[in-house]
Amino acid sequence: MTRLRATIALGLVLAAVLGLAGATVRVPFVALGDGPTFDVLGAQSGKPIIDVSGPVPTYPTTGQLRMTTVAVTSQVTLFGAIAMWVTGSHEVVPREQVYPSGQSSQQVDAENTRQFSQSEDDAQTAALRYLGYPSAVKVGDVTTPGPSAGLLNPGDRLLTVAGRAVTTPQDVVDAVGGIAPGTPVVVRFQRGDRTSDVTVTAAARPGDPARGYLGITAASQVVSPATIKIGLGDVGGPSAGLVFATAIVDKLTPGDLTGGKEVAGTGTIDADGRVGPIGGIRFKMDAARADGATAFLVPAGNCSEAARTAPSGLVLARVSDLREGVSAVQDLAAGRTPPSC
Repeated sequence: MTRLRATIALGLVLAAVLGLAGATVRVPFVALGDGPTFDVLGAQSGKPIIDVSGPVPTYPTTGQLRMTTVAVTSQVTLFGAIAMWVTGSHEVVPREQVYPSGQSSQQVDAENTRQFSQSEDDAQTAALRYLGYPSAVKVGDVTTPGPSAGLLNPGDRLLTVAGRAVTTPQDVVDAVGGIAPGTPVVVRFQRGDRTSDVTVTAAARPGDPARGYLGITAASQVVSPATIKIGLGDVGGPSAGLVFATAIVDKLTPGDLTGGKEVAGTGTIDADGRVGPIGGIRFKMDAARADGATAFLVPAGNCSEAARTAPSGLVLARVSDLREGVSAVQDLAAGRTPPSC
């Protein structure tokens, strides 16, 4: 018997003893259930959820691309937990599975917000790369204190390092890989519309004092005239990345990607367009179907669970990267069956 079943079984015994008190006694569990879904091709509070501006052509869309969520009920009573477990409407899990020990709910919410913001950035990068926009290199983080502190800022676009042109983060690593501590390194960068040179004196690399380092991380970015803003309040976590990226592709390409179909989905995405698995897919599929979706983009890593728990009438499309996601939606629009779980 699992820990959860054992605890709930004990709860049944306690319920008989406690009587009405079971309706108010809190238990150290949370309940996961169907959360709201959002059509990211649509609007929220009168404003587009995904707004694309700048000197780039955009195209009208029809149909829906719905991102999905899981609802978390954090205040669970003994009787409530038993009822949810018996009916199967929710999954009751230990509280630390959602709110790790040592972290407050505010800290967890803040981390979920950060992950959501990162998923927005990665979705934009993945979509623009898919559309063929060129890549560049920017400063990610600057170590403080460190050799580049006060000289380079996060977001600066790196052009050359030690006289070598850089177009990938690996180019930056290669440019400084053989330098010794104390070596002056000229870095050419762009900040806004201004291009400048700065000399950074390499410091001893932590853990390897014989090698120099600049105290920055390099990250890839896409050079595009498009300005993309994603506005969706009160949502956290990284699992909307795939749907966001697919919607951006739809808005920036001729034709209608969905063909008027109502498609939902989930999945993390990284800047290279790789799609990762998520939690709670059963509840996301149930909510999507209830809101009218007829097809669901499923991360490849969630396929086994999705195939077991998908609601009737929901077509599943197996997706491992953005290219497969876009192709699946195109198949659905054309009346073809995409690769499934």
